[in-house]
Amino acid sequence: MIKWFAAIIGYSFLRFPGAILGFLIGSFLDNLNSNKGGGARTVFRDFTKQTVSPADFELNLLSLCSIVIKADGQVSQRELDYVRQYFVSTYGKEKSNAIFRTFNDVIKKREVSAQRICSYLNQRTRYEVRLQLIHFLFGIAQADGQVSQPEVTKLRELAGYLRVGQNDFESIMAMFIKSADNAYKILEIQRSATDDEVKKAYRNMAKKYHPDKVITDNEAIKRGAEEKFKEVQKAYEVIQQERGMV
Repeated sequence: MIKWFAAIIGYSFLRFPGAILGFLIGSFLDNLNSNKGGGARTVFRDFTKQTVSPADFELNLLSLCSIVIKADGQVSQRELDYVRQYFVSTYGKEKSNAIFRTFNDVIKKREVSAQRICSYLNQRTRYEVRLQLIHFLFGIAQADGQVSQPEVTKLRELAGYLRVGQNDFESIMAMFIKSADNAYKILEIQRSATDDEVKKAYRNMAKKYHPDKVITDNEAIKRGAEEKFKEVQKAYEVIQQERGMV
């Protein structure tokens, strides 16, 4: 380790103060070398504001998954399978098995602090990735066929902790829960909006969710961005047909 070698050199010149200085400089060089090596890429790694330990991120992500899965008072096998499939597609089967050994422990815990987890993520991720998190968690809730009211309540709570805007939350929810004004909710506008306002809203949402904004080699993230973008396009097409817009 460079830091220990640097500490010894520093001590030989400046005794104890030199050892401390050498240790700090060596630690910095060690970190540079380790970062050059790349390391494992987590599902949302490309969007982090600062370096986040993959293990820490995975544990917090799994904790959020467990909160949603247990939101309606029962653990659905289809929801568990959804999470497993997602991790297998992202990390591969071998690592996913190791991750799920931890996940089983998390599921069995009585209390997981959603507010603490979200606070951790708020400090280390961009807003775009928190939108992706809510979309992913809605996917878990819907895996058993429907998103129940307790799940919606819990997801709304998590979105609040993650500082996701109300309009963005309603837009993502409309991608999973259908209603008469579903297309308008996805575009974050009212049914009373003018045609020009509809077109402007579509352009804004298309920019927000366009896959080109997700610069990553991670296929799981790309698929998520493409899915949301397609929902925005579908919503616009529905409104176009409804109004006879050209």
